[in-house]
Amino acid sequence: MKAIKLKLYQNMVNYRKPTSFQLKETYPLPPYSTIIGMIHYACSFDGYQKMDVSVQGKHFSKVNDLWTRYEFACAKYEKARHQVKVWDDSGQKYKGITIGVSTAELLVDVELLIHIVPNDESLIEIIYDNLLFPEEYLSLGRREDIVRVDEIKVVDIEKSILTEGEQLEKYNAYIPINLYNLDEEIETTGTIYNINKNYELKDLGRGKTVRNWNKVKAMHGTGIFLYESAEIFKDEDGNPVFLA
Repeated sequence: MKAIKLKLYQNMVNYRKPTSFQLKETYPLPPYSTIIGMIHYACSFDGYQKMDVSVQGKHFSKVNDLWTRYEFACAKYEKARHQVKVWDDSGQKYKGITIGVSTAELLVDVELLIHIVPNDESLIEIIYDNLLFPEEYLSLGRREDIVRVDEIKVVDIEKSILTEGEQLEKYNAYIPINLYNLDEEIETTGTIYNINKNYELKDLGRGKTVRNWNKVKAMHGTGIFLYESAEIFKDEDGNPVFLA
């Protein structure tokens, strides 16, 4: 199969965990949904285009930074309590917004190796062109987390069975746990995440909808060692690929 290989760099970035609020915690690598969203935005796709993604990378360090938090509690505006007042949906009364300060985790000097495999192979050229010549700057994470594209390339990916064990030392990776038998084919230390990939809109009635996320259970691995006889995808440059 064919894939688009991206080598990206980001200076400081937050890949926010959805359940973190007071402290904006960050994933160690961008979630699948974040990468898929960047692709769809860059290509101006009207609807969801199915694709698989492999995510690998590393960062130098982690720091904390301040950010402005806006709290929308749907409470009636009180001058002594709220800093901003806005009309509610009915336009009948004011609601109050509280402005405060919070903290965000930032990864420093992030290097990413990403492979993108759309289900429709005819989209390869469209995605490639729009990433190579974007109409505006690309970002991953927050809107201000600008991406520097160091390499973009269309590559062939093939499946192979290892005849010897292989240590993956350069990058960490998200490894979907359904790809390998963790006791017999892979050895690594890491954390298992339920990572958002794509969503479907669920109708709640009365004109309300909610995003119903499809998640991938994946291990973020470090010091990854694949045992002999493990089945692995590799691109034409010898890079391993862990598609989800």
